Amino acid sequence: MSITLSTKTSPFPYASIAIATYTQKVDINYDESVDAVTLDFEGSQISANDEIVAVLANAGGLAGDSVKTAAYFELAKTVPTLTAIPDILALLDSLDNHLAYRTFLVGHDITAADFIIWGSIKVAPKFIGFLKNGQQHVHLLRWMSHIESLESIQAALASLTAAKANKARSNKTAAGFALGLQNAKEGQVVTRFPPEPSGYLHIGHAKAAMLNQYFAKMYNGKMIIRFDDTNPTKERAEFEETILQDLELLNIRGDKITHTSDYFDQIYELAIQIIKSGKAYADDTEQLQMREERGKGVASAHRDDSVADNLRHFEEMKTGSPEGVRWCIRAKISVDNQNKALRDPVIYRCNLIPHHRTGDKWKIYPTYDFACPIVDSLEGVSHALRTNEYRERNAQYQWMIKALGMRGVDIWDFSRLSFIYTLLSKRKLHWFVDNGIVGGWDDPRFPTIRGIRRRGLTVDALSQFMLAQGPSQAIVSLEWDMIWAINKKVIDPVAPRFWAIVKQNSVFVTINGGPSAPEVKTLPRHKKNPDVGEKRTIFTSTILVEQEDAISFDDQEEITLMDWGNAIVRSKTTGPSGDVTSLTMDLHLEGDFRKTKKKITWLAQPSNDYPLVDVTLLDYDYLITKKKLEETDDIKDFVTPVSEFREEAFADANVSTLTKGDIIQFERKGYFIFDGTAEDGKLEFIRIPDGRAANLASKAGKPGVVTVEAPVPPPSGTTADAGPVPSSAMYKVEKIYGEEPVKPVSTTKMYTVANVYE
Repeated sequence: MSITLSTKTSPFPYASIAIATYTQKVDINYDESVDAVTLDFEGSQISANDEIVAVLANAGGLAGDSVKTAAYFELAKTVPTLTAIPDILALLDSLDNHLAYRTFLVGHDITAADFIIWGSIKVAPKFIGFLKNGQQHVHLLRWMSHIESLESIQAALASLTAAKANKARSNKTAAGFALGLQNAKEGQVVTRFPPEPSGYLHIGHAKAAMLNQYFAKMYNGKMIIRFDDTNPTKERAEFEETILQDLELLNIRGDKITHTSDYFDQIYELAIQIIKSGKAYADDTEQLQMREERGKGVASAHRDDSVADNLRHFEEMKTGSPEGVRWCIRAKISVDNQNKALRDPVIYRCNLIPHHRTGDKWKIYPTYDFACPIVDSLEGVSHALRTNEYRERNAQYQWMIKALGMRGVDIWDFSRLSFIYTLLSKRKLHWFVDNGIVGGWDDPRFPTIRGIRRRGLTVDALSQFMLAQGPSQAIVSLEWDMIWAINKKVIDPVAPRFWAIVKQNSVFVTINGGPSAPEVKTLPRHKKNPDVGEKRTIFTSTILVEQEDAISFDDQEEITLMDWGNAIVRSKTTGPSGDVTSLTMDLHLEGDFRKTKKKITWLAQPSNDYPLVDVTLLDYDYLITKKKLEETDDIKDFVTPVSEFREEAFADANVSTLTKGDIIQFERKGYFIFDGTAEDGKLEFIRIPDGRAANLASKAGKPGVVTVEAPVPPPSGTTADAGPVPSSAMYKVEKIYGEEPVKPVSTTKMYTVANVYE
């Protein structure tokens, strides 16, 4: 259920988004491709602003006095039509007089009338001008200010501002990408994605891979997947397979797969060439001393050694002898350049560990800074896409190309991707795996490609998000809400709908007027998309509902059983703890579902012929408690104590047809991805974040594991005297003001008015 509109909708339906945010009955989706506002609510589509406000007001219990409210709805329609100043002032005077001793237009609480009038004035510039510039309508101005000061209204206006900003950014993004790559020619663009085969790809790598493929396709060119295997200490052959699998998960396939090690012979010959040209030298300075000298701009003692000496040391390095391993080769660029990347960087070093592809043929290996420009040039790469953390090394890259007399390569920078509460360091992620805090590299809490895909992030959403970042050079830690909100828009139209009931304290309900024997009906899996398929729904005279719903029912209240009809609560039995143990309802199918406040999911009482399915619903928190860890932070001090939450539930039998990786929606609970069958035989579903702040907030206050036995139909009993005690997942905290009652003092933008009834 959602409102879909564009930021350019005119006149803008302020009342609709305000009451939607206030009632929390529907989501607000901004889509710049639509022209008008549309409310999708319980299978119906409504396009008129006043009708949307009326429906949501009724759903949220804000309808107010029907006669008076209807009059204000009619009045709201006249506001945009008034252009003559006397007519405008007459209406403003009338409203101001009415509000002289009133907080709200109808009754003592906010109603639909307040939203519809506020929204109509909001889009009328002349009305706003008279209010702000004149002094004669102080009561109306006070009322307008109060409405806008409400937290929910502020949130609605903030969402509009954010949507406009996203629209502007999207336009800039499109323009940035339309400009494309410098010196690019149709059919001649070659990009490359060069991962090191030393671990699993994470979401940061995804951006680089997607951008390389994006530009290659834009120009009908090619993309090379090249494994940068120049460090035998870290690299293993199995990581190459996992990286290719990760790329497959992203629908990324290179036109060619290569290795830097394919070019070790050519790189070695070019190293000899650069030494002979006097642009590189051998150095045996200790690592710490070299780092200090480079920082201070001090030349190495061997910087001016002869070419013959340098070649002799390089040959000794090649043998891997004790003498050879003491030396390295450094490019002779600068001693004290302001750009420290140009201060004689190391381009070759010894490593005696056998290489996973070349074995023990080589004892010397080029550094990435030396090998990368060489192989880019040799392989015909036209554009090297690099994160801007390499920007200082761009000059070094071009120096290598020029010093070796090789074909040039254009460099295109883009911003490095990082998220709050998220670690991308392989070393730190290894720590979580090694300490058993996560289940592996595909854990849903991990930012690895496998982890985020297992959590339910789609390739379409990931691609849209990456491209939406555009050619921005800003290095910021992003929130996760935007990427999950995009993902929701991708999965919502196609995710089949099912029901699940939490086992803990679930309640059996006797339905008077229900079928004497179970009935089976075929219903659509998605009410708005028949292509999703059909499901079987069982109807019985005894059903199962959640404790949270049961405890909210008032005596004789009429509620709606989704996909069935209305029912009236006739009796409610509670236990000693205040939990509801059983309910009795009368089926009332002639009732109007539009007039009920509560629309609940339910499941038929299980039987041998129609069993329910045991499922586990999993949810996750961030792995760390700090938005961004500093280099000096000890990771052990910032580990979230509990970051996995399990909830046992029943689901309707239709979920048995799912295959691992299927994305669904458990209505009124959220979106989930089927993670397979656990060892205990239960089906496991992982909650997919939907971009809402509440769902992305820390869940550290929740218990880690909830295991509950299936409910048993309760024996007949008497209603407990004690009122219902809602269960809470929060820990107990002492009252900071003591036990004495404290009279709350509300903050308001309204001035104090004496009570006219005192």
